[in-house]
Amino acid sequence: MAIKILIVDDEPNQLELLSFNLSKAGYEVIRAEDGQSALDIIEDSHPDLVILDWMMPYLSGIELCRTLRARAETRHLPVILLSARGDEGDRTLGLDIGADDYISKPFSPRELVSRVNALLRRSRPALIDDVLEFHDLVLNQTTMQITRAGQPVALGPKEWRLLAILMERPGRVLSRAQLLDLVWGHNVYVEERTVDVHMSRLRKAINQPSKNGAVYSDLIRTVRGSGYALKAPQDSD
Repeated sequence: MAIKILIVDDEPNQLELLSFNLSKAGYEVIRAEDGQSALDIIEDSHPDLVILDWMMPYLSGIELCRTLRARAETRHLPVILLSARGDEGDRTLGLDIGADDYISKPFSPRELVSRVNALLRRSRPALIDDVLEFHDLVLNQTTMQITRAGQPVALGPKEWRLLAILMERPGRVLSRAQLLDLVWGHNVYVEERTVDVHMSRLRKAINQPSKNGAVYSDLIRTVRGSGYALKAPQDSD
């Protein structure tokens, strides 16, 4: 699955240039021309990283970044802020309000792609690697194989996707609504109870004793009223 990047910029030429170079680098690109539209897109499309221009109509990049950091569901979303304001005070302000990186204009497309790659490696390494690991779970996104403590685990398509999403975001609580959007798609109507059913199947599959009799701890944490998260045994409440 391609890594999804949202570019928010009110300059069409800049938007086109960035989109072209990021698409060429293998990313799936979504565009928005103002901050308010970007908020709606983020809610619907769940991008993996956002690139924001500082100066935009309706909602500036600074204000949008501050809004993203104030919301639980986007608090950890990687953000790169672009600006023609290159002095140290502006850079400090951008980083202080929550941007993960700050790039001063003008910059080369190659530099931007490099900074995107570096930020994803720091913040979401699971998106870059073909193999996801958490505690004694290993999920290979190329071969579609899953093992726990070296023993194979058989999962259905929806359970596989649920586990991959949780392993991409270890420790982060994802609501049932978020999981529905990420697994089933935001244009498909499915009751939230469906998430509980498939999560129960996932739990059973990864927690059942192995053939050699080993008993596994439950790595899936249910947060009452909120959703689900992966949590290692030593981190359990």
